[in-house]
Amino acid sequence: MDLKKIRSQFQKWDISKIEFPKIDFSSLKLPKAKMSPLKIGNLTAKIPIVQGGMGVGISLSGLASAVSRAGGIGVIAANAIGMIEPDYFKNGVEANIRALRKEIRKAKEKGDNGIIGVNIMVALNDYHEMMDVAIEEKADVLFLGAGLPLRGIPVERIRKAGVNIVPIVSSARAARLIFGYWEKNYGTIPDGVVVEGPEAGGHLGFKHEQIEDPAFRLEKIIPEVVETINEIGKRNGREIPVIAAGGIFTGNDIHKFLKLGASGVQMGTRFVATEECDADPGFKQNFVNAKKDDIMIIKSPVGMPGRAIKNNFLNDVHSGVKKKFKCPWQCLESCEADKANYCISIALNNARKGNMIHGYAFAGSNAYRVKSIVPVSELVDELKSGYSNVVEQSSEKIKNEFEIIKGKLIRLKDEYEEVIDQALNQLKKDYRNSINKKSEYLKIEIEKQKIKLASLKEEFLEGIGTLSILQKEFLSVST
Repeated sequence: MDLKKIRSQFQKWDISKIEFPKIDFSSLKLPKAKMSPLKIGNLTAKIPIVQGGMGVGISLSGLASAVSRAGGIGVIAANAIGMIEPDYFKNGVEANIRALRKEIRKAKEKGDNGIIGVNIMVALNDYHEMMDVAIEEKADVLFLGAGLPLRGIPVERIRKAGVNIVPIVSSARAARLIFGYWEKNYGTIPDGVVVEGPEAGGHLGFKHEQIEDPAFRLEKIIPEVVETINEIGKRNGREIPVIAAGGIFTGNDIHKFLKLGASGVQMGTRFVATEECDADPGFKQNFVNAKKDDIMIIKSPVGMPGRAIKNNFLNDVHSGVKKKFKCPWQCLESCEADKANYCISIALNNARKGNMIHGYAFAGSNAYRVKSIVPVSELVDELKSGYSNVVEQSSEKIKNEFEIIKGKLIRLKDEYEEVIDQALNQLKKDYRNSINKKSEYLKIEIEKQKIKLASLKEEFLEGIGTLSILQKEFLSVST
């Protein structure tokens, strides 16, 4: 028997020459991870946080400018903004135009050259008038929700004014419809997209039965929208940011959705409980006092489900009590004021002024987790710190896993070499002692050792694959 041939049989499965991935964790320092900036069109926000537009006077110039100074995107909500003017009940459209113009100018003045956006509901009857004002005042971004921004968009004027357009959707299908329509009819596409999930506050773009359905969770929707938008972006030679919204509360949440492919997040509820929020302190305290069971789904007079904080006003309405009101004007196309138990704009405006007896607050699913009213700068610092902590913890965990698997591979290599040496020595001895009897035995023994070595190799290569995955994951969480 030729022992060289026997050795060659084993060497076919030799893994001793496979090199380990070379990562020197001991010399790799992990500085505190910072959130990546958010790019929308020609804009770059220092942090990937958009303050959600909260209508009927909750997010005006005070809140929007504070968020922009902190490095995020501050947003003024146009919906019923004229209620802060004395003549809203006489001429709602003019009051809205005047108020929006004032608030954009004040926000820009106080915003320290930060980014100021305007949230406009497509369902508003003065939607186009509100959009005209935002374009004339050169708001940095228009966030268009509560409907599909398709027809009648003054794209040339928008581009000339340097305004960016970001629709708000609740599905990949809606995103595809909007972007496809713009491509075909305007020869361009929006500059980003907000994806609002069912845990958001206020009116929800979901049916009642979809709100608790796992199939409609934001964690599932975001990857679908990202895939759709990436395809459209490649087709147009542009990178289009996807912004996750609805129920996002901590720096950990921000990290989770950025890992799922989002470029940024939108947060509303967290910014209500800030000193700079434009609502009355009593409105903000309603969030601090809320318990988990107080967060409820209501049926809005405009025919959509919404999420709000339970109080006596909503208990009365749920019981069928009709609140007396005089409709200021048909502000929402879908509102049937003659059939409604109350005017939603009046109720929300009462709440904004701290009159919770005659109104209520819309809020996200995590509103009960709000514990105090803080400055915007303090809230942003908390979110940054939470984000950094989860990145550092993830990095350390990966480092530890890497070292464990690396040690296991070293042991496997040693075991492999030991098997080869022992097998060859035994075969050599058997051959010399029983040259005529062991021929069949040697064949069987060789096959046994080949199987054992193949198993070791398979385990070793599996470990190498795991190391490669860990390496990529480490690099992704530490950048």
